[in-house]
Amino acid sequence: MSRPPTPDPYAQVNPQKARTGLSRIWHAAGYSVAGLKAAWREKAFRQEVLAAVVMLPAAAWLARDWREWALLAAPVVLVLVVELLNSAVEAAIDRFGPQWHELSKNAKDMGSAAVLLSILLCAAVWGAALYERFA
Repeated sequence: MSRPPTPDPYAQVNPQKARTGLSRIWHAAGYSVAGLKAAWREKAFRQEVLAAVVMLPAAAWLARDWREWALLAAPVVLVLVVELLNSAVEAAIDRFGPQWHELSKNAKDMGSAAVLLSILLCAAVWGAALYERFA
């Protein structure tokens, strides 16, 4: 005898959990676009998008094949991804209020450090590629 499926308790709170197939994909894409719009209000994200708009076509010019292009493009996109995650951490922390707390500071500082490391990785990869190409 088989047991009936257990209902998802989150489906009552979040209608996205009850969606399946193309409906779920469509709505998830809408949430992603909303996230990008929210991120656009962040000055750092806008600056990094501007850099990406310059660097991704430059990667196509600099690279000799698709593998080199991918190796140049990946850290650029990684910077954007890490900035989005950092902004999400900051928004979640700020939701609880503006009061100072050591754990909130640590979370925000670690998010900022992650952005810094992704930018340093991007600079190192691009620096090596430019050196190899022009030196």
